[in-house]
Amino acid sequence: MTSTQAAAIALQDHAALWSMGEIRASDVVDAACDALVAGLDTPGLRMLAACTRAEADYDVHDLLPAALDELGLAIPPVGSEGAQEAAARALARRMLAGELTPREFTWRIHQRHGHELPLTQRLAELDDEYDVLEYGDRTLDQVDAEVTAEARRLTAQPTVPAEPTDSPS
Repeated sequence: MTSTQAAAIALQDHAALWSMGEIRASDVVDAACDALVAGLDTPGLRMLAACTRAEADYDVHDLLPAALDELGLAIPPVGSEGAQEAAARALARRMLAGELTPREFTWRIHQRHGHELPLTQRLAELDDEYDVLEYGDRTLDQVDAEVTAEARRLTAQPTVPAEPTDSPS
């Protein structure tokens, strides 16, 4: 994966997490700055990256859709099942990167979606398993391994085009 592809995925993940209330608007601005540094460049991305922390809470809502659109990226409508799935995949990538433990990952998924989102139902069940480890015959390592396998399954599906479109120089 090229650095521009990784930056596009990171920006899209930040957008999904922000739309679900998982991260701050200033984190989206930071991701836009990282995308510019990685080589993605569009007028909308530059405007988004130029937001100050004070402006982010007010401006990201308006600037983000245009920046994503110019890059050929999208996030589903806030509150939709697609948006929930995008946020779950973003959290899975964070867990696989070591930013969350498997236990924290399942807890956040379970708290946000319960057992209702088909894509993450097994993760909610695994969160329940963490709660009863001392009474069962499974070990923490076994449950962690299954959570990691589920995270890999979630992230195996592409979330951005193979080559994000950059604006002409």
